[in-house]
Amino acid sequence: MDTIVEGVGLALTWQSLLAVVLGVVAGQILGAIPGLTASMAVALLIPYSFYFDPWVGIPMLLGMFKGSLFGSSVTAILIRTPGTPAASATVLDGYPLARAGKGVKAIKMALYASVFGDTFSDVCLIFFASILALVALKFGPAEYTLLIVLALGSLGMLSSRPIWKGLAATLIGVMIGIIGLDPITASERLTFGNPELEEGIGLIPMLIGFLAVSEVFRQMGGSSRELSSKATRYSAKREDNRVSWPEFRGCIPVLFRSSAIGTAIGAMPGLGSTVAAFIAYGEARRTSRKPEEFGRGALEGVAAPEAANNAVSGANLIPLLAFGIPGDIAAALILGALMVQGVNVGPLAFSQNPLPIYAIYAALILANLVNLAIGLGMLHVARFAFSVPRRLLLASVLAIAAAGSFALRGSLFDVQLVFVFGVAGYLMMRHGFPPVPLLIGFILMPLLEENLRTVLLLAPTYDEHILFIFRRPAFLALLAIMGSAIGFVLWRRHRARQVGRTDG
Repeated sequence: MDTIVEGVGLALTWQSLLAVVLGVVAGQILGAIPGLTASMAVALLIPYSFYFDPWVGIPMLLGMFKGSLFGSSVTAILIRTPGTPAASATVLDGYPLARAGKGVKAIKMALYASVFGDTFSDVCLIFFASILALVALKFGPAEYTLLIVLALGSLGMLSSRPIWKGLAATLIGVMIGIIGLDPITASERLTFGNPELEEGIGLIPMLIGFLAVSEVFRQMGGSSRELSSKATRYSAKREDNRVSWPEFRGCIPVLFRSSAIGTAIGAMPGLGSTVAAFIAYGEARRTSRKPEEFGRGALEGVAAPEAANNAVSGANLIPLLAFGIPGDIAAALILGALMVQGVNVGPLAFSQNPLPIYAIYAALILANLVNLAIGLGMLHVARFAFSVPRRLLLASVLAIAAAGSFALRGSLFDVQLVFVFGVAGYLMMRHGFPPVPLLIGFILMPLLEENLRTVLLLAPTYDEHILFIFRRPAFLALLAIMGSAIGFVLWRRHRARQVGRTDG
């Protein structure tokens, strides 16, 4: 107990507090810039953390990671330009709210959900790290494949009416994800002899093109009067600029469910916050009493992905601290910083060097409070920044989109891709094809291929029979849970139809 108190005391020193504040501020600013992912933001700050003690440098990195996830949602909501891929799902309902003059309400909901998800996963990390890590390590390629297939199918079907358009968009995204070199044989796939395509299509150019540039093209078709108006309209009504207690209370079940999804996915190495955000969004829509409001400005549609992708930030430290296995790129960067600082991680960390670990735990909770306070202040800055005339903002978005895509690899080809995908996204919107399932298919394709091919390669070692996956307890448990969920959905639909016939 004395060690825990001492660790908390280290996290509450003025040096640690200042480091957390600087990390959160830098994270929110960098997270709002398209092209800079949360992992890239952490990587930029790592060299500076080496000059501080572990309970100062590491909390600064964690604060930056938390701040960048929220900062990316601000531009996603106001101008349909997610700063990081994890904020792509926030666009679906955040931007319609902003167009209705409720951008402040949407940003506040995103901030509350971010802090809620962060705190939820941090509590799970502190109290259940070893238990959750043991469960996560039971998941292998077969379980990941099943989870990804379910995510692709459910989100594709829920994204549009008619359903076939959403599924078609998902398949197109999967096909684009195939472009590049085969990860096993290194043979070219759909490159058409272009060396620029051998590395595959970049995620950032695709996200910026389909979400931001396509929206710019759509708005450029408006009248000169519309282009001269303010870029983001804010309602003068008080209720449109705050999240009331009844509204927040209605989102509490979604917040708990999405935070649990984000924590579970964050504890599984390799999936990450983007996958968590889309799965949580699909689950929130599936369980909502008013699923028809999703995509048109539902607060639950903002709360779900924000709670989930922020819950990953604490959960990906679970396998890192418990077993020394980083859950994603950001956790791997933090692992490198810990090793340079001389802090051991793994099963013996709490017995060999517990003081920095307890200080980091306290700093995680502290960073959430700082993120909340600074986020409310950033809201006023965002309102001022996005009140310029629409024509100026559209031009600046195109410039930022080009710069953000170029900064990733220093390639002009990526800039060209941004505008190609922008035209494609504009045409898809014109003909009723949702671009988001396409992005989901593209994002999940590498994970799906890697895990599916691993399963197929393992089959010969089990008497050349792929049915070996049904001998895995984790696979059977996941299959039973998913089967129960699908059965429950079908039962609810059947019951709703019977009620409708009775009422008729």
